[in-house]
Amino acid sequence: MSKNKPIFKDFLSTVLILLGIFGLNVLLQTVFQTPALSPMVFVLGVFLVSWRTTGYLWGIAASLLSVLAVNWAFTYPYWLLDLISPECISSAVVMLIVATMTSTLTTRLKHQEKLKAEAEKERMRGNLLRAVSHDLRTPLTAIYGACSAMIDNLDELPKEKQLKLLSDVRSDAQWLNRMVENLLSVTRVDGDKVRLSKNSTVLEELIDALLVKFHQHYPHQKVHVQIPEEFVSIPMDAVLIEQVLMNLLENAVFHAKGMQNLWLTVQISGSKAVFTICDDGCGIPAERTEHLFSGLLEREGSTDSGRSNMGIGLSVCSTIVKAHGGEITARNRSEGGAAFSFALEMEENIYVE
Repeated sequence: MSKNKPIFKDFLSTVLILLGIFGLNVLLQTVFQTPALSPMVFVLGVFLVSWRTTGYLWGIAASLLSVLAVNWAFTYPYWLLDLISPECISSAVVMLIVATMTSTLTTRLKHQEKLKAEAEKERMRGNLLRAVSHDLRTPLTAIYGACSAMIDNLDELPKEKQLKLLSDVRSDAQWLNRMVENLLSVTRVDGDKVRLSKNSTVLEELIDALLVKFHQHYPHQKVHVQIPEEFVSIPMDAVLIEQVLMNLLENAVFHAKGMQNLWLTVQISGSKAVFTICDDGCGIPAERTEHLFSGLLEREGSTDSGRSNMGIGLSVCSTIVKAHGGEITARNRSEGGAAFSFALEMEENIYVE
């Protein structure tokens, strides 16, 4: 059934356009009585059919039907077919040329767009693979080294050193768990056959669930929250958007050197809900802004660069937000620190004052 949907859609588009063009011609003939306009109006219809449908078939079929319609209803003698007149033959040739050229152009444009989308997808996959190869190797090496040190020197190591090694292992294991969650999130939105599970999500419930999860991992980090007091419901894949917000909050915790305050705000702007997470830390280095959401940035960085390395989480954020039809942006705040923002379309009549 799914294979027949594009064919039915093209058929329906062709029928509706030709019926609309036929009605427009009848109106023009009734009001202005200008038979010479009919072929040009039907040429417009052939152009629209070729543009809206796939391939050459529908445009050529529309041109032939247009020739018959002009000959039958808008050429003297009216309501009779005269298929051998020079006017009929010339109209058919012109419309066929228009249909073929338009179909060729639109087909090429659609093919180029498809190739561009595939290239972008492959680029993103490559970026993620490069980031993952480094980001997984670093904590695994640290875990292996810590465990080896404890096994080989268990009797000689003081208890404080053992606890320090175990703490490092736990920290790296937690980071690996977050990495796996991010990669699973990417696989849900990558590929033509994947569809988001969008449902109307109450904003307040989303933020409450997010903060509970965040404070389980970072109990000492306070988040200043500002959301509308009114009831707001947003169509989204709540699991993935929560992952985006968690990644952005964790990004600030890990990389915003010198941060004292962390804010999460949601504002209503027209038909969109704008999410912003900002901090008063070290900000984003200028040399990092170009590849901030590409997944190319490494996990580990120099100790003095502060926010120099953001990790794969931001690439995941960008992928998820794009899958929701939005765009994530980042900027340095004039008062210090960084701000990350993205917007989601709201449902109609859900923001009640």
